[in-house]
Amino acid sequence: MHAQPIVDVLNSRTAPQLSDALVLFGATGDLAYKKIFPALQAMVTHGTLNVPVVGVARERRSTESLIERARDSLLHHGSFDRAAFDKLAGLLRYACIDYTDRHTFAELRRSLGGATRPLHYLAIPPSAFASAISGLEQANCTASARIAIEKPFGRDLASARALDRTLHEVFPESSIFRIDHFLGKEPVQNLLYFRFANSFLEPIWNRDHVSRIEITMAEELGVEGRGRFYEETGAIRDVVQNHLLQITAILAMDGPVGRDTEAVRDEKARVLKAIEPLDARHVVRGQYRGYRQEPGVSASSTVETFAAVELQIDTWRWAGVPFVIRTGKRLATTMTEVVVELQAPPRDIFGEHLPCSNYLRFRLGPDTVIALGMRVLRPNLVSGEPIGQHKELLAAEDPRLETLPYERLLGDAMRGDQSMFARQDEIDAQWRVVDPVLDDAAPLRSYDPGSWGPLEAEQLLPLHGHRVEAVA
Repeated sequence: MHAQPIVDVLNSRTAPQLSDALVLFGATGDLAYKKIFPALQAMVTHGTLNVPVVGVARERRSTESLIERARDSLLHHGSFDRAAFDKLAGLLRYACIDYTDRHTFAELRRSLGGATRPLHYLAIPPSAFASAISGLEQANCTASARIAIEKPFGRDLASARALDRTLHEVFPESSIFRIDHFLGKEPVQNLLYFRFANSFLEPIWNRDHVSRIEITMAEELGVEGRGRFYEETGAIRDVVQNHLLQITAILAMDGPVGRDTEAVRDEKARVLKAIEPLDARHVVRGQYRGYRQEPGVSASSTVETFAAVELQIDTWRWAGVPFVIRTGKRLATTMTEVVVELQAPPRDIFGEHLPCSNYLRFRLGPDTVIALGMRVLRPNLVSGEPIGQHKELLAAEDPRLETLPYERLLGDAMRGDQSMFARQDEIDAQWRVVDPVLDDAAPLRSYDPGSWGPLEAEQLLPLHGHRVEAVA
């Protein structure tokens, strides 16, 4: 079930020049420690990284201490490979830079040596973007460079547009890569591939045959020491506005016209613009009991750790079909899943009174599964009369075979391929959807850790009820 990267299935164009250095801002931070160093080693292993990697942070450190941090990262969050790590260590350099002092960026220029086409990857707080970009320009590090930034892209529509203006003061759109790491996950790419590589889906992929679509992103864990960060975001900003609306776009988009890089992004932008802005009547916000006792969290916090919303997409294909998104921390399990419920048969000739007989289920994490739910007849050993049961035809993939999301995304950015990155009109459309319900627009409900969220969510947006036995 491996999905080919989009760049491999679209017609090739004149290839942009490869970046000749990677600058990692925030090299001593948590994201670099847990995700980026393992991705860099994987890139070295697969032969896609052989240029200088300059780690940038405010702390006074040496290149040797950065190498040791990378080693520790791989021992705890990756798979340490001596030969590959030695090659990576030979590429690493360190530059101490104060993001608010543009004069310190001269050290970065020296560390880059003869590199003229670096990729600057800003794994730093958005509040530091403007000063970092100004410093890069002042130090002559932007002329032929690319820039990659991490979500969140602003806190609302107005701040997202302000950030876009800041980026475009220095970089053209073709050099801007807005990273949503979720789009780099292989199961997410496979969802797009599955939709448009199989002809049997298209005849039923519309309001005439689909009754409802659910997207669930659940976590058993809480904020895990990130309370201060979460107080500034909440569930809607953290995953609904970006990850889950991007999944919605992949599910709801029409087939791309043409094979160029922009074809898929054009269709995603079109369907995102067709989603009606949310209102509080179709939103349930929740907070797990105990959240306010987390380090860094206000004792009177009104930030949501759970959100359930119902979207309506105003297109000919999807008018009237509810798209239900549900996400939260400290829920009953950890998984990301899409369930596409199909309409019931036109007549209930067996008298079972079932609202839904068939569905497609896409498990995007932690395991990868595509399943078809159906009704089959099974013998009843008690009465002797056969009875109908739910069963699944299931195809599963070993997640250990998947490419690391940041390996793919950083490699794509260094090649200049924007296929798996969000475009600004997509981001604007996503903020437009959630803007009306940010912060305290909907009441905050409490829920117990280990549950499926507030009771009000189940009353407003009942969960997909199937608990089925898989058929190999």
